[in-house]
Amino acid sequence: MKIQRPANLGLILLAFIAFVALGLPDGLLGVGWPSIRASFAQPIDAIGLFLNASVIGYMGSTFLSGKLLVRLGVGWMLAISCLLTGVALIGYTLVPAWWMMAALGIIAGMGAGAIDAGLNTYVAAHFSEGLMQWLHASWGVGVTLGPIIMTLGLANLNTWRFGYLVVGCFQIGLALCFALTSPMWSRHAAAASAEPEIRLTDYKTPMGATLSQPRVWLSITLFFLYVGAEASLGTWAYSLLTESRGVEPTLAGFFAGSYWFSFTIGRIVAGLIATRLGVHRLVLGGLTGAFLGAVLLLWNPSPLANVIAVAIIGIAIAPIFPALMSGTKTRVGDHHAANTIGMQMTATGFGMAVIPTLLGVLARYISLEIIPICLLVVYAVMIGVYIVAVRVQKPTSMASNVEAKHL
Repeated sequence: MKIQRPANLGLILLAFIAFVALGLPDGLLGVGWPSIRASFAQPIDAIGLFLNASVIGYMGSTFLSGKLLVRLGVGWMLAISCLLTGVALIGYTLVPAWWMMAALGIIAGMGAGAIDAGLNTYVAAHFSEGLMQWLHASWGVGVTLGPIIMTLGLANLNTWRFGYLVVGCFQIGLALCFALTSPMWSRHAAAASAEPEIRLTDYKTPMGATLSQPRVWLSITLFFLYVGAEASLGTWAYSLLTESRGVEPTLAGFFAGSYWFSFTIGRIVAGLIATRLGVHRLVLGGLTGAFLGAVLLLWNPSPLANVIAVAIIGIAIAPIFPALMSGTKTRVGDHHAANTIGMQMTATGFGMAVIPTLLGVLARYISLEIIPICLLVVYAVMIGVYIVAVRVQKPTSMASNVEAKHL
């Protein structure tokens, strides 16, 4: 495992700040949605239009992230991405029509996708499993603060726009910081390229060869399901608690925040133990805990059980995404890993849009109580898919490895 040099500390801190910024907007929507849809006179499942618009931008930028990194460099890509996101978030507070807010979601998604894919590939190639956990813990910090900021705006100013205005200004401030520090990223990239060590990005495997591997598709499916479930509880917990279970709105906002708070704590702890436990135990343990938390949420024996269930799910799922990301090369092989990481990030976009949207439709036509049932199903399917994914035999042909490698 590569030991980080002190010279890289500044870059690591900047990467963490970028993921804090990435998480902040995601934390606003779940708490803000009842007020947003009321102000635009939209039904509960209208969130699907917004999520899908965001995913269009997200997927477009993740698909192009490799080329953007080469053309712009990491520092400038982060600066432009934060600027796009900040402008879109402030735009949410100004537009008079729902379709305009949804359209701005495309721009916000573009900014988020470039940060997400670029830094995940960068960290997977250059740093340790523990650092990957802490990178995503930074996202947890942002998504934990998001509900708190939105709840404060709703409670004190009676407007959801306050949350997006605050976070939008923060994103623009970060854009300036990344622009000013862009030479640091360029110097590190030049130093890394001079090292003889073979990295995931050095394998030039044809995309067709990667797509022909069943284990690649299993890995993609895991990310689709995981992010869909993660986003679903973050999006719908507040509505479930306030509109179906009668929890007072301010209290429900902090309950929703407990999901992301426990999620963040889980990733910080996972960063300390990731190397010792290994990604396999982290993933299976996390999925089992999430399944049990969803059982408690469905059971709902008391109001206190809701916050306990949400917190259990948050801390249980915390290490899963970064562990799955770090374990990509183990599941699919080094020469398919870089291609697979990009496709996994695209799958997260689909999962983020499709599963929460589907739950919104079911909630409208059946009940919000369908949400914990659906979460149980998703976690159960994930356990099965993961077990199959790690047991699929990887090809042992050295010839295929040599052909896929071009240094």
